Amino acid sequence: MSTALKNPAVKARRVFVVDDHPLIREGLAAQISTQPGMQMCGEAEDVAEALARISEAEPDLVIVDISLKNGNGIDLVKRLKSKEPGLVILVWSMYPENLYAERALRAGARGYVNKSKTAGQIMEAITTVLDGRTYLSPDMSEKLLGRVIGGGPKEIEITGVDTLTDRELETFELLGQAMTTQQIASKMHVSRKTIETYRARIKEKLGLTNAVELIQHAVQWVMAKSEQQSQ
Repeated sequence: MSTALKNPAVKARRVFVVDDHPLIREGLAAQISTQPGMQMCGEAEDVAEALARISEAEPDLVIVDISLKNGNGIDLVKRLKSKEPGLVILVWSMYPENLYAERALRAGARGYVNKSKTAGQIMEAITTVLDGRTYLSPDMSEKLLGRVIGGGPKEIEITGVDTLTDRELETFELLGQAMTTQQIASKMHVSRKTIETYRARIKEKLGLTNAVELIQHAVQWVMAKSEQQSQ
């Protein structure tokens, strides 16, 4: 348990939440506000709003969702860490941990927790990263350790999708959601030419020969991910 929770005299630690669902923000804020030694200091629904408000809010912890209105949480983590290297960030999401946890850590987050976890587990994740430690589920920690020592199970071996960069993966997912190249460019705030470059790289990395195969694989991946989320 954190020092702040044990000793009410310790200055309350400030938490900022970035999530594009108001009810989810309110629910998390309510949980945080009931914890001795913690207080909410702000919230945002997208990347631009988060970047504008976080510096003024001076949080001890920023909780970031991956899917944001007009942006991507992994990209936001990178931008926040570039501006404030010492900022503590926890990524939380409905996406399965094996898809994004390692990407979140590489981007600079201190931990990853799935939104489907109990309130107690989510608070454990928050207090863990506030105390300066890394938070992952036991299963994910074991997988990453197995990769480091070379003795992990086969399912953690790098797959084609795992070789994609964060921006390529975001493009791949949006393609699987039936978005056009121009729609993806607008959502990601880049040029159409940039998205075409991402598409070409994705095809090369996944061994695909044409646009039809690319879309088919993207749709299948999105559907598989949705099934994992519902389990």
